[in-house]
Amino acid sequence: MPLVPMKELLTAAERGKYAVGAFNCNNMEIIQAIISAAELERSPVIVQASQGAIKYAGIDYIVGLTRIAAGLTDIPIALHLDHGTSYEQAVACVEHGFTSVMVDGSKYPLEENIELVRRVLAVARPQGVSVEGELGKITGTEDDIFVSEKESMYTDPEEACYFVEQTGVDALAIAIGTAHGQYKGEPKLDLERLSVIDGLTDVPIVLHGSSGVPDDTIREAIARGVRKVNIDTNIRERFMAAARAALAADPEQLDPRKILAPAREAMIEIVREKMRVFGSSNRL
Repeated sequence: MPLVPMKELLTAAERGKYAVGAFNCNNMEIIQAIISAAELERSPVIVQASQGAIKYAGIDYIVGLTRIAAGLTDIPIALHLDHGTSYEQAVACVEHGFTSVMVDGSKYPLEENIELVRRVLAVARPQGVSVEGELGKITGTEDDIFVSEKESMYTDPEEACYFVEQTGVDALAIAIGTAHGQYKGEPKLDLERLSVIDGLTDVPIVLHGSSGVPDDTIREAIARGVRKVNIDTNIRERFMAAARAALAADPEQLDPRKILAPAREAMIEIVREKMRVFGSSNRL
């Protein structure tokens, strides 16, 4: 089936009180793993590409591979730009066929962030493309974006309400204690802050930096209003562990498929695990 707007998936998630997983891709095997997991779980899914993925694989390859995957299944799939930091990049993704874009203006003052999101919405909305904004600064590294613990900032609920009112954004990423990359200890999320934000806004909440957050905490965040959960690091961990094991078992191997196939299977399993935690399994 054709790619669908992310808003369509999140609206259904709100009705069903579950979350849709947004899984980062960098190559064909990762996309295949994400879609295979969604088919096995009968779950809607968001395939997302970061700036780094687009630089590595190329925007045409990312779009082409995801469209091919969508055309071979009845699973509803959205293709999303993760952490776009400029108007130009977001518009390029809209023009190339992404069905959702995130414009991350969290590093700017509030009014500048609002203006950036409005500019992207003016281009995206007429094309039926969803737009995600971010308020607050999530610590850690996401490709070229680095936020230190000192610079990190939790989302202010009143600002979140104002931001949503002023932009009409389709989804809002908030900072409540998650981090990009691997955690050094168990993250402690400000779930009360999440509840307040959810009560003040009428927009799906997005949880970034969710790899490494305990399953029970994720479930509680979903119960409090999170409708999109981003996963990247866990996929990389499973990919690399399986690839290393395959190479260790056969160091003289010259066929890349013998390395990538077990890595793909490992990624399918972690994506399936996450979908069950998010409550999106068997929703189709």
